[in-house]
Amino acid sequence: MTGVAARVPAATPWVFVLIWSTGFVVARYGMPHAGPMSFLSLRFLLSVAAFGLWIAIARVAWPRGAAQWGHLAVTGLLMQAGYLGGVWAAVKQGLGAGPVALIVGLQPVLTAVWISALGARSGSGQGVTSRQWLGLGLGLAGLLLVVWQKLHAGLLTPLNLSLAVLALLSITAGTLYQKRWVAPCDVRSASVVQLGAAFALTLPLALLEPHHFDLHPQFIGAMAWSVLVLTLGGSSLLYMLIQRGAATAVTSLMYLVPPCTALLAWLLFGEVFTAFGLVGLLLTAAGVALVIRPRA
Repeated sequence: MTGVAARVPAATPWVFVLIWSTGFVVARYGMPHAGPMSFLSLRFLLSVAAFGLWIAIARVAWPRGAAQWGHLAVTGLLMQAGYLGGVWAAVKQGLGAGPVALIVGLQPVLTAVWISALGARSGSGQGVTSRQWLGLGLGLAGLLLVVWQKLHAGLLTPLNLSLAVLALLSITAGTLYQKRWVAPCDVRSASVVQLGAAFALTLPLALLEPHHFDLHPQFIGAMAWSVLVLTLGGSSLLYMLIQRGAATAVTSLMYLVPPCTALLAWLLFGEVFTAFGLVGLLLTAAGVALVIRPRA
């Protein structure tokens, strides 16, 4: 995979953003035909099978040591079960794909501020600067503007907002945990461990749902896209981008996910953002740009 990563086209980061954005749209597309935990548990199971076949063909090495398996399992519970579970459950409870993407899109901001705060405590001089605090404030103001219109439309409830925030906190904690504890390993075998842990958590929750799923064409299409494009394709692209040293670029491009998702939701579902929502998106983009801009 390393040799392949060195030949990644320049357009790959943009393709990755587009794929990541479709995840929120797929959640909206598949929700009428499945319970959120039922959909995700089946998605995790099929993804494990697909990655397992890929591993068998490519003869991929597995992570070494029980500790690494444990760390990967923790990241799977946070970044797969917690993150995706929160997103899908929030959409199931009536929150649109665009607002969910915007709330979860604050993850890189929280991550950057947390890392900076740790740097300040350790005396490394990498604390939160006044520019970053300004950016965090702008991002929060933008989020409130977007959420405010949903509140007046009756689409935002304490439940679906809490679920979206759960997804945000889960992916943030999972990212920080992985940076700290997970050693470099092949993304395919690591994904099997992560997805297996996520399946073990979501399956019991799925069994408690009154409606599991029905084999509607929309459900089948959403499942196929989730497994083949989002899980296998998205993970592989992310792996290749990091291998070529583009992790920072990927983080920056992640802030394009909310407007991209909003555009897709408008085209496919007729979700409309008011003038306040548009201003909120612009404020959020400006805020996160201030947070992630390299120091002088």
